[in-house]
Amino acid sequence: MPTAAQPVSQSERAALADLLEQLGPDEPTRCEGWTTRDLATHLVVRDRRPDAMPGVVLGGPLAGWTAKVSARTAQRPFGELVAEVRSGPPAWVPTSWAAVDRVFNTVEMVVHHEDVRRAQPDWAPRELPRPVQDQLWASVPLMARGGGVPRTAGGLVVRRSDVPDGAAGSERRLRRGSPATTVTGAPLEVLLWVSGRPDVACVDLTVD
Repeated sequence: MPTAAQPVSQSERAALADLLEQLGPDEPTRCEGWTTRDLATHLVVRDRRPDAMPGVVLGGPLAGWTAKVSARTAQRPFGELVAEVRSGPPAWVPTSWAAVDRVFNTVEMVVHHEDVRRAQPDWAPRELPRPVQDQLWASVPLMARGGGVPRTAGGLVVRRSDVPDGAAGSERRLRRGSPATTVTGAPLEVLLWVSGRPDVACVDLTVD
């Protein structure tokens, strides 16, 4: 659980590393086509190989270099990969700095932790503390611009269910149009939905 000394990005990183270590390299995840080894590889490359990140973001010719770096990284012992996921970026990488880490890694670690959790049998939604849910809610619009939002006709509204109806900031319009689809759930669940994981996001959909 996050504490004043351990922000969400770090507590989720530790929990994800624990789970990867427990499961081993060959278990499924909710990242389509990825095993736990693939997910660990992605995080190690993201943390430690900034030269490979343009290929992830921009694709095109740069993606070939990213693929080579990832393939080489994936060949390493799984225990080493998990250890590097746990320790995070080295000190010379800006994402290791506390302020940058919170911005850059909070959603990444939360979502990928759920990618592993929710691919296992008998998973159940977690109840996260209100301050954590507030952080995730603030990230929903940005995540929705990432291209993973499930297709809906017309407008799209998201509404958090963990606060009283009508509370300030409890509803966001992500797309205008009619009819409007409203996605309602706890911020973590809405975040998973807009990031392209509708099959495991515990949300309610209504259409005006």
